[in-house]
Amino acid sequence: MELEKAALCLEKLGNPTRLRIVRLLVRAGDDGLSVGEIQRHLEIPASTLSHHLLHLAGAGLVRQERQGRVLRCRPGFGLIRDLIDMLTEECCAGVETVSTDLKAS
Repeated sequence: MELEKAALCLEKLGNPTRLRIVRLLVRAGDDGLSVGEIQRHLEIPASTLSHHLLHLAGAGLVRQERQGRVLRCRPGFGLIRDLIDMLTEECCAGVETVSTDLKAS
């Protein structure tokens, strides 16, 4: 994953309401939830939810699909996994020590 894409995803997830939405959708799994169900679970106004879903969908963290009159939201599991993988891919690989020269002049 490119650093810029990861930064965009993390920026969108940096809002507590958006993070709550994504965590709720992850719990719901592949079936996702309707916008109305999300609203009922999180107890937030429809206009606020719509605003946050727009940001999450724009980043690819949430996928939306219209099913008749219902807008179903699903987590973007592929992107979420890519983000987690990018953040942890060098776990415990070690870091070279950077020495500084503190010689007196």
